[in-house]
Amino acid sequence: MKLIKQLFAGALLVCGALYLWAAYVPASRPLLERWGVLDFIEQVAPLPSDEASETTAKRGPRGPVRVVAGEVSQQPMNDQVRAIGDGRAIRSVTVRAEATGRIVSTGFVAGGYVNAGDELYHLEDAAEKIAVERARLQVEAAKEDVDRLKQLQKTGAVTAVRFREAELELRSAELALEQARFDLAQRTIVAPISGWAGLSEIEVGDRISVQDVLTVITDRSHILIDFRVPERAISQLSLGMPMQVVPLATPDQQLLGKINAIDNIVDRHSRTLRVQGQLENEGDTLRAGMAFSVALSFPGEMALAVDPLSVQWSSDGPFLWKIEDSKAQRVAVKILQRNSGSVLVEGALNAGDAIIVEGVQNIRSAAEVEAVEGTEPSETNG
Repeated sequence: MKLIKQLFAGALLVCGALYLWAAYVPASRPLLERWGVLDFIEQVAPLPSDEASETTAKRGPRGPVRVVAGEVSQQPMNDQVRAIGDGRAIRSVTVRAEATGRIVSTGFVAGGYVNAGDELYHLEDAAEKIAVERARLQVEAAKEDVDRLKQLQKTGAVTAVRFREAELELRSAELALEQARFDLAQRTIVAPISGWAGLSEIEVGDRISVQDVLTVITDRSHILIDFRVPERAISQLSLGMPMQVVPLATPDQQLLGKINAIDNIVDRHSRTLRVQGQLENEGDTLRAGMAFSVALSFPGEMALAVDPLSVQWSSDGPFLWKIEDSKAQRVAVKILQRNSGSVLVEGALNAGDAIIVEGVQNIRSAAEVEAVEGTEPSETNG
């Protein structure tokens, strides 16, 4: 018996709620009719006319609905292109020896910074030093021979041909000395650029050849990022254009770079163009080979901008309430882009139209409204 009473009380509450819904929200009656309960409600208690219900809904029990109004403005759409790029040092040099020999000393620390011209390795050079000394002696002998023949030439005891041969021998000896000094200089391997030296497996005592890679020096004061953009964005690219960069390894790190090179050929398979950006490596936190997310923003066409709070949703999609002649008009919109402080939309609106930002929960179509703050609506907004 108790269960029956509870079920009866629940049924009365449901019927009462359906009656109030149908009485104060006339738009709900077609739905109730599809459910087959509208006739039952009217038999139990007659519903007020649609006009009376709409008047109550439009004005509310105490007059016009008070709302906070805003204004439709215009903002440019941001067309953004995102890509993943590979980073590399602005300069990178693979160091190899110019001669074959055994390493007798090293002048740098692997992973450390070196300046251009610093000694990296020194090869055994005893033979080269001997060659330099021999060439120097030959030059001295040739000079003495030329000086002697020059004195004899004044007395006519030496022909011009013999004197010319002596000068040629002196020049040949000088060139041999230069070659010996060059060969000696090749025994010292120096840094071609300033930068950070990579790890090396070459040790003192190793014998190396001209094909062996000794180390790699990278100047990572700036990082170059190679990435590709779709061909639709080519006309909007320009040198010096800013780009937002985020290392994939540290997504919380937001960096700013710029475009410094644009390729001249579109890849026919991917329909993309290679672009190179440059990024300053402040704090030396970036490394060559890292992956980066690159974003390019292009100013697009002007679009209508509204307050994010004004956009409402229904089963048919997004909409907002436009104020016209102090009445609320429901306007369906299409969301084009969401920004931090606005939403760009497309619909039957114009810049300067008044819209409802707050208080939308009490609004019905054609309801009378009163703006209490924000942008006051004009009598006619078209």
